Amino acid sequence: MTTWITICDTCKHDDWDAATDAQTHGEQLAALIEAEANGDVKTRRVSCLMGCTRACNVAIQGEGKLAYTLGNFDPSEEAAAGIVEYAQKHAASETGQVPFREWPQAIKGHFVTRHQPLPKSDQA
Repeated sequence: MTTWITICDTCKHDDWDAATDAQTHGEQLAALIEAEANGDVKTRRVSCLMGCTRACNVAIQGEGKLAYTLGNFDPSEEAAAGIVEYAQKHAASETGQVPFREWPQAIKGHFVTRHQPLPKSDQA
């Protein structure tokens, strides 16, 4: 199953300035993640994950697996590499759960939410 990294491309930290910054922080992080990702994971950009107080935000999701929202990243190569590495581990996991000892350092402290997979039927 494919794991997706959904990247908010409208995220901006408080120091963002439209007059001097050509891209939002989310656009910068998205470009770095896209450059780092390979066939194990897919990426997509969306406009707003509604986590503005924790910009830059990403969601890591896969059908039938736990899903995670992470935020408060700086748009850096280190953050992008950590996000992609975690997504690759998510893809390799049957449930989407990745043991803490395997988390890349760059994503520790950035988890915002965890969502259970949707039920396969109308029964919860």
